[in-house]
Amino acid sequence: MRKLLSIVVGGALLAVMPFAVAAQTMDHQLLATDEIKWGAGPPSIPAGAKAAVLYGDPAKEGMFVFRLQTPKDYTIAPHTHPKPELVTVVSGSVRLGMGTTANREAAKVLPAGSFFALSPGMAHYFISDEDSVIQLQSTGPWSIDYVNAADDPRKTVGTGATPKN
Repeated sequence: MRKLLSIVVGGALLAVMPFAVAAQTMDHQLLATDEIKWGAGPPSIPAGAKAAVLYGDPAKEGMFVFRLQTPKDYTIAPHTHPKPELVTVVSGSVRLGMGTTANREAAKVLPAGSFFALSPGMAHYFISDEDSVIQLQSTGPWSIDYVNAADDPRKTVGTGATPKN
């Protein structure tokens, strides 16, 4: 009986320990809306967007959350990501289209409160119907690969080089 009890207790501890370790290693983060620090969007997306990292570091391994504030008619050309993404429309209205060719009318309209999940390698494009904010959650390092290299705003003129991120 003692042996059985030891196995059960030991198994229970092993099952709970990873959660305890994860809880201890995750940073505690609380941000009120007025504490969010907005800056220019990353160079991997077209100019005009603002970004705010709420948690983690998109350039490093591990979980992160960031928000993207986009003006009306802001567009990100068809692209993919190497890792899954979970996205919530916080405010405004956006369109998400699937495939390698952007088509505003074919893209699904997603008003505030909408959610979408994207699998790695899934080609998609993004259009803001009005000033909008989306929140993106994923694991880093985050990167974006454009279907058409000419759409990549990081492309250095004259060298043909396309840096990552």
